Amino acid sequence: MHDHHTAGPVVVGVVEAQEQEQVVLRAAEEAVRAGTGLRIMHAVAWPLPAGSTEAGADGAAHADRAERVIARLTEAVHREFPDLEVEQDIVSGSPAPALIERSAGAPLIVVGHRGTGGFPRLPLGSVSLQVATHSHCPVLVVRPHAPAEPGANRVVVGVDVDDMQQHVMGFALHAAAIRDASLEVVHGSTRPDLLGTGPTGPLLVGHEKRPIAAKDLLEERLAPYRSRCPGVDMRTRVERGRPAGLLVASSRDAALLVVGTHGRTGLRRLMLGSVSGEVLHTAACPVVVVPPPEAEE
Repeated sequence: MHDHHTAGPVVVGVVEAQEQEQVVLRAAEEAVRAGTGLRIMHAVAWPLPAGSTEAGADGAAHADRAERVIARLTEAVHREFPDLEVEQDIVSGSPAPALIERSAGAPLIVVGHRGTGGFPRLPLGSVSLQVATHSHCPVLVVRPHAPAEPGANRVVVGVDVDDMQQHVMGFALHAAAIRDASLEVVHGSTRPDLLGTGPTGPLLVGHEKRPIAAKDLLEERLAPYRSRCPGVDMRTRVERGRPAGLLVASSRDAALLVVGTHGRTGLRRLMLGSVSGEVLHTAACPVVVVPPPEAEE
């Protein structure tokens, strides 16, 4: 992962929902892979949201409840991963700023997807979306009720041939290598010239100008990555069509889908309706959103 982030534990943000156990166990698995500890963060909104049934509840009762939620989740982690170091982290107020703040020292933030045990009171999974948009480290958004098929050992990464983001490719390669998975590099384009073979392709300016099809261009851009990780089985998928649709199709039966947060298609430019934003809402597998290195922001 990002070298300057790997010092701290993997952080998982939780709410009180049964399905959170799956999200936390997934985070624990990632912490074991990354060789770090796990920090379970529960944000306590105060005052209680309207419609809450707890009569006469006060801040202390609320914090007690949060501690019970975290204690139960910590036990679940210890049953499956007895050697993993788990920290408990209770914050008051909105979870998003707290998670974003903790992302500066973490290798990975893990959140649930709204509608399947994410942060259900917030429209459009806004916590997950805010965290994915502003986090300093990669963010894994988990859909608890979509377990991968046992044979699904494939990591998918979305790329733009005109704007290959090294940090996104690097993360995807590393994720595939530590899982012993194949890596599918997907590029979708609605530009007819990009997909043509022969004289309609875009020009690559090198010693000579020559027409080149997107598939060939992608292969050329991937050559350094192939030589860097010869053990990873890397395949490409280049098709005409909306990139988000293509990525969602590729996410079926995948273990993980990796996207970036910026660039032509990214979240920072277009919060909603962007490729990464759409993929976060509709992908069939867990999605990791990788931010640019701090220097580039």
